[in-house]
Amino acid sequence: MIVLRSLLFYAFFIPCTISIAMLVLITRIFGREAAWQVGHLWGWCGNALLRLFCGIKVKIEGKEHIPSKPCVIVSNHQSTWETTTFPTVFPPFVWILKKELLYIPIFGWALFALGSIAIVRSNPREALKQVNTQGQAQLQAGRCVVVFPEGTRMPAGKPGKYQPSAVMLAKQAKVAILPVAHNAGVCWPKGKILKYPGTITIRILPPIAAEDVQAKKRNDILTECETRIIAACQDIGG
Repeated sequence: MIVLRSLLFYAFFIPCTISIAMLVLITRIFGREAAWQVGHLWGWCGNALLRLFCGIKVKIEGKEHIPSKPCVIVSNHQSTWETTTFPTVFPPFVWILKKELLYIPIFGWALFALGSIAIVRSNPREALKQVNTQGQAQLQAGRCVVVFPEGTRMPAGKPGKYQPSAVMLAKQAKVAILPVAHNAGVCWPKGKILKYPGTITIRILPPIAAEDVQAKKRNDILTECETRIIAACQDIGG
C-alpha cells in the first residue's frame, strides 16, 4: 500500500513541479517577488499531495522566532521536502545549492530565476567566496539566505559535519542566525521513492542575535547551531 500511495503522489507531484516551475519562469518578467509568490505553490501543492496520498501531516513550531530583518537561516538537511516547503514558512530567501541543479530543464531554470546561489562543491575556496559575496548582496537586498551546513542530505538520526560558511556569512553581513530543525527524513527519506505516514515537524529555534554573532568566535557559534539543531531533531524524532 505504501508503494502505491507513493507512486500516486509522484504521479501528481512531478507534473505540478514542472507546471509551477514554468509559471515561475513566466512571472519572473514581472520581478523576483512575483516569481517568489508563485513558487510558494510548490510547497503548498506538495504538502497537500503528501497528506492526501501518503498520510503525511506538517506541523510548524516557533514561527514567532523568525526575525523581522533578513538573516541567515541554518537548517539540517534530510530530504527534498524542506526545499519545497521552506518558501511557505519563511520570508523571501535564496538557497545555497549545488550548481548541477541549475542544469535540470525547467526546474533548474526556475531555481536560477529565483536568484539561488549555485556553488561548485569541488572548489571549496571559490564556493566560500561566492557564498560570502552573493549572500551579502542578497541580505542587503532584503532577502534571507538558507544554508544547509551539512552540505548534503543526511539520513534522519545521522547528522553530518557542520561547515562554517553560514557563520562566516552572518559575521560579514552583520545579521542574525536562525537555527531550524526538522524530521522530514523520517517520512521522506533521502534517495527513496517511498513516503511513510506520520507528521513532519519544523521547529524554528530562537535566533542568535546579530550582536552575539559579532561578539562570539566562529567555532563557538557553529557548535551552538549544531548542538541546538541536533538536540531539537532528537526531541521531535528526527
